[in-house]
Amino acid sequence: MDLTAERHSVPLSDGNHIPLLGLGTYGDPQTTPRGTVLECVKLAIDVGYRHFDGALVYFNEHEVGQAIREKIADGTVQRKDIFYCGKLWNTFHPPELVRQALERTLKALKLDYVDLYIVELPMAFKV
Repeated sequence: MDLTAERHSVPLSDGNHIPLLGLGTYGDPQTTPRGTVLECVKLAIDVGYRHFDGALVYFNEHEVGQAIREKIADGTVQRKDIFYCGKLWNTFHPPELVRQALERTLKALKLDYVDLYIVELPMAFKV
């Protein structure tokens, strides 16, 4: 398989594609300097990454979203080229809290949608 920016994804059953290579965006909010994730995601897009893994509890989705929006604005990619995977944190497992958590993620990213939204851990924390 030729792993290039254009050819490193596999088709899903709904016709969409998921890139095989993804960049995890976790950075310790106590020690990671502001702007680090922003610059890393922009560089990753420049070198061909199209899949980004993030979470509300990483406290940096605003930087990930800004990087994606900037690379869309400069013409490097279109939104449809990016695959963003967000995560539902353990305190939001009750069904009535899931949409609220997803909306917080979308607001932080300033994007209209995420491509995949998964449960961070298969156990809930007490709310």
